[in-house]
Amino acid sequence: MPTTTVWTKQHTAVYAQLQTHGRYTAKRSYIQRDLQEQAPLVLEVYDWLVQHHPQAQCKPADADYPIWVSFTGEATMLPSPGSVVLELRVPHERITPIHIAKWGTVLNYAYIPLNETDDTRHQNLLREYGISDTQAYMSQFYPQIKREITDSWQRLFDPNILLNSNATYGTIWEIRKEWIID
Repeated sequence: MPTTTVWTKQHTAVYAQLQTHGRYTAKRSYIQRDLQEQAPLVLEVYDWLVQHHPQAQCKPADADYPIWVSFTGEATMLPSPGSVVLELRVPHERITPIHIAKWGTVLNYAYIPLNETDDTRHQNLLREYGISDTQAYMSQFYPQIKREITDSWQRLFDPNILLNSNATYGTIWEIRKEWIID
């Protein structure tokens, strides 16, 4: 079975759990504790990601969210106190690439355009209403525009639709102790 080497920055408690239990899955409570007051805003799009993830059917029952991995060591967040960077060798089919710029667009509650013409059309629509994507998404007054925004997020998983670059992170549903290289 082909494998891919990836890196992930995790809290030291994750490494301890891997040593004790042999695997780790991301829990909602961990994200809530880490992000505190910003958690509800971020978890809303993470919930969308879980529901629409191409490998949702592979999600273990005890995993609430996917775990982010980088395809290069340099792209991994720098270590900080209380964290570790794990180098993993993961079965290739367990990794779902996520386009970095498109994911940033989703995190900002914005529209992922199909192409330049579609982007222009959408921007004109926002100008007509005098709002931004974020305002349309957060408000109850623009349900059709909000639906257009959330429908566009499916393009996150379309490798033929690029936005600024083709750089990607990956997601996996669990980390297993036997995958740790370093």
